[in-house]
Parts: sequence; C-alpha cells; structure tokens
Amino acid sequence: MTAIAERLSCATEVSALLPVVGGTTTVPLVDGTQRVYANLDYAASAPALEAVAARVTEVLPLYASVHRGAGYLSQVSTALYESARQTIARFVDARPDDVAIVTRNTTDSLNLLAGVVPAGGRVLVLDVEHHANLLPWVQSSERHGNRTTILPIAGTVAATLDAVRDELARQRYALVTVTGASNVTGEALPIDQVVALAHAAGARVAVDGAQLVPHRGFSLASTHADYVAFSGHKTYAPFGAGALVGRRDWLDSGTPYLAGGGAVRDVRADRTIWQPAPARHEAGSPNVLGAIALAEACDQLAALPAGALAAHEEALRARLVEGLSGIDGVEIARIWPDSAAPVGVLTFTVPDHDPGLVAAYLAAEHGIGVRDGRFCAHPLLAHLGASGGAIRASVGVGTTSEAVDRLVAALTSYLSAGPAVRYEVVDGCWAVVDDTRPLLAVHGLDHLAATAAAACGPALDD
Repeated sequence: MTAIAERLSCATEVSALLPVVGGTTTVPLVDGTQRVYANLDYAASAPALEAVAARVTEVLPLYASVHRGAGYLSQVSTALYESARQTIARFVDARPDDVAIVTRNTTDSLNLLAGVVPAGGRVLVLDVEHHANLLPWVQSSERHGNRTTILPIAGTVAATLDAVRDELARQRYALVTVTGASNVTGEALPIDQVVALAHAAGARVAVDGAQLVPHRGFSLASTHADYVAFSGHKTYAPFGAGALVGRRDWLDSGTPYLAGGGAVRDVRADRTIWQPAPARHEAGSPNVLGAIALAEACDQLAALPAGALAAHEEALRARLVEGLSGIDGVEIARIWPDSAAPVGVLTFTVPDHDPGLVAAYLAAEHGIGVRDGRFCAHPLLAHLGASGGAIRASVGVGTTSEAVDRLVAALTSYLSAGPAVRYEVVDGCWAVVDDTRPLLAVHGLDHLAATAAAACGPALDD
C-alpha cells in the first residue's frame, strides 16, 4: 500500500473521489425507513459520472447519423465520434500504429478479437478468467480451428508465471490472453512479466481490462501488451459502449466482426471489398452517444492527480479487508497470496450461510448493494472452493468509507442477531417474504415482490 493510501485508510473518513449520478439516492428498507444506497457493486456496473451525464445532455441535441452524412449535424456527430475514438485510444496509451474499435463491452471486444486471430493459431488462457475472456476462445477453437489451451493457475504468482513459461516453451502460441485484474478478487499477474514471456516465445498478449482500466488505468505503450479490451459500463459511462485497442494488422486482415453497411468499400453480387479497421468491424450505425460518454469518462479519470485513483481504492480496500478480517465467520477469498496491489474488488464467504440470503439481507435491511453468485467465473470459484457461490464487494470513485463501514457493521449484525424479517427463495433467488417496498415510483412497476425473479436473473452467475 502506498503511503497516501495508508494515511487515508487510517483516517476517520474517505470521501468520494468523483461525483457520480445517484450518489445520494435513498432506498426503502423493510423496516419502513429510507437510507442512502451504499453501492458496493461497482465491478458489475459502475454508476455514471456526473460529468458524463452532463456531456451526454450537452451533445444529445447534436446527435445525427455519422459518416457519409452531408448534413451539418451529421458532420458534427461524426467529428464527435471520431474524436471520442482518439480519446479512448489515448486513455490506454495506444501507440501511433494501434487502432481503437468501438464495441459494446469487453465481451464484445474479446469475441471480435477471437475472430481475427490467424487461422490455426493457438491461444493460451488461464482458468482464472471471467467468462468473457474464456468462452470466446473456446468457441473460436470450434469455429476457426484456433486451438485453445486452458491452463490451470498455481497457488502463487511466481508458480503461475512458471507454468505459463513452461507451456509457452512446450508449443507455439499465437496469443496469450490474460485478465488485468480478477473480477472476483481484484488480483492479477504482473502484465509486463506475462508480456515478456509471451513475446519471447513469439506470442502476442491480449489484456481483459474490464476491471483494471477503470480501477488503475492501463498503458499499451509501457506494458508492451498487444491488445486491451474494456467496458464503458464499468468505466463510469453506462451507455452501452466499450473498446478494443491494439495492433492493426490482425484487425485489418481478419474476418469482419459484423457484415453490413459501413464495413465495406464496395459490394457486388460476386464479391465484397472490406474496409480496413476500425470501420471493418463497426458495421451498422454506431453507438455515438456511448462512445462520447466513454471518452468523457476517460478524460475525467485521466485528469485525476497522479496516484489519486489507486490511493483512494487502496484505502477503501484496506479498510474493507481489516473490517471483514475482524468478523468471526467471514472468509476472504484469495487467488495468489503474493499478488501485489489488487484493485478494489473483494470476494468473501460466510460459511454455512447461503450467499444469496446474505446479499438479500444486506440490501433489504441495510440498503447495501453487493453481488452474489459465481460472477461469470465458474472455474475460478471452483478453484477457490466456492462452487456454491460467494459475495463480492467492489468500490470505485464514488465510494466512501461510510459504505465500507456499513457493510462491516451489517455483517456483524447478521452473524450475531440474524435477519429481522423472513426470506424465501423465489425462482432460485432469495427475497423478502411479502415484500411491499415500492420501486421508487418507477412507471409500470408495482413493488419488489412482483419483480424479484426478474431482478435476480440467472442463479449463481453475474
């Protein structure tokens, strides 16, 4: 932990680093009171920065079709969209010859990349990955003949790096793809060391930056990684855009991700001439407002003082670890004890207590939002001995120490006194029995009990 973070974690209060939309929203509790929502679910979807919402409001009157439009607003929208692309590339320190493709999210980006790996090229991936950086490579093996090896992680960073080195020496790979920060524990392998091993063996490296980019930032130039993918909805711009940024050659020559208008130079009955990247992979009308929102979020994060983002998160994480470690009956999950500087994502279990029940209790009785399940990382949860699910708390720029302290106090109360109301499983999800809390006067919705199953989604996943 940095000296700044250590001072913050010991302070009586850690304030929000940047204002977010909904930061003061109150939610109804089952006892009839209201409380400011403690959002500890940033790793799933982060709230929009207030500056991002303001930017979208500012440009919405200028919104029009982009590319090939002669109208004034089309020209303005095109300029805004292409400027956003440049901002996104600059945020991850792209090299001059890199290309930035606007996608929907990290999953979309990695599926796109899986389709441009040269035919027959082997891909190496670890079983620590989120499904977004696991399933596309498995499916690519079936579709393109790019054989994928899923390498089991070892118990330490050093041992895992040795396993990667040994596997790269055993056979030739085209690509090594690795998480920048685990969406389960916040831990990661040192990217620069993975890149050095891969490049020495003639392989490229793709980084799943979904958790790393918004929590710590990232540099393609300094890490020498070949590609990075990340999501706007985790980077304080929840308007449906993400990005894939990296080496141009595969993206210029690979199979177009979508077949359609905008991706082509010329089409005839007997042949199609495709555009180079990025247009090659952006067929159809792009998400202009999403790209602008993501670019604004990138600018806001980039404008923070050096080290401020890391210090804020390290202080909150240290406070959370200290608090949870002091509760008998709570166990914090770790992948690698020797992992350095994990981001603000932490998963824990309460043995003999269903994680869905604990999460429902935290929400209904304390106004705390956490995530429960297997977090779209089933192999990793099995490795951690939590195949039945766990509970994840994650922080971001809008998180304060009050939210962390409230979680610790609520868990202490849960284990000492238990829930104050009855809960039951409805369609696989825990919910308050006969919950009549209003859904904040949202049009078309009645009360929580009527929508519990839809809100919960697939059991044990993220």
